[in-house]
Amino acid sequence: MPQYIDSHAHLFFEEYGADLQEVLNRAKEAGICAIIVPGTNLKTSREAVALAEKFPEISACVGIHPHDASGAADEVLRETEELTRHPKVVAIGEIGLDYHYDFSPREKQTEVFAAQIDLAARRNLPCVLHTRESMADTCAIVAETVRRYPAWRAGSSPRRGVFHCFSGTIEEALHVREMGFWVSFTGNVTFKKSTSLDVVRALGVSRFFLETDSPYMSPVPLRGSRNEPAHIARIGKMLAQTLNVEELELAWATTFNAAALFALNIPDAEGGRSLNSDKVPVLE
Repeated sequence: MPQYIDSHAHLFFEEYGADLQEVLNRAKEAGICAIIVPGTNLKTSREAVALAEKFPEISACVGIHPHDASGAADEVLRETEELTRHPKVVAIGEIGLDYHYDFSPREKQTEVFAAQIDLAARRNLPCVLHTRESMADTCAIVAETVRRYPAWRAGSSPRRGVFHCFSGTIEEALHVREMGFWVSFTGNVTFKKSTSLDVVRALGVSRFFLETDSPYMSPVPLRGSRNEPAHIARIGKMLAQTLNVEELELAWATTFNAAALFALNIPDAEGGRSLNSDKVPVLE
């Protein structure tokens, strides 16, 4: 069975309160070997850490989402930094800018985002980035951080973070990669009017990874229902057909990419390869 990582699932949401164990069981049955749970504020970051402590397949990210930036006082940022010292925290996130809803003033979003990506660089952790109608400003802050911290998770392959639920252009995806970041795709690649498949084709199988963004972004034909990590396998099958590759190849490549970014050590029982953290294979 192909192994996948769900690199972004908000399993602390109340939608999973009644059946989380069943959700995790279905994920395991579908070949999901690891799940990354990003926080969106201090409360949910703590909840993500608690889930990671309880379930070995879960790792946590901690951070303040742009929607919650207004409530991110200095003390909140200090407590978030303390959470990064937990051994199961693998990244800072979900952080970034959202100009679609503007639930927090843009000036405050920028301030909180800049502080958190600086924290990621200082702690030498990757970050999970949210952008909505804000790509130019997000990339400007990222580029400035890279300029100030050139050694931050530097290497020949992306290690600084991921632009999650990517919906940008091919050119933007290549620019993101040049700055040391991955892009990841959700069920959005299955939507009829999505342009993301063009980006997937341009990048090739080894230059992205997968997520559900649960409970959102359920893939076709499940749109409108609660998403969950098991649905990664549906996305993988569809993308393998689109790219005309074997599903095992796509699953191994995308899983290796996510494992590399988040420094996960996941043995590949079939091939004897260890999906560990320091090097990403060149599969092109």
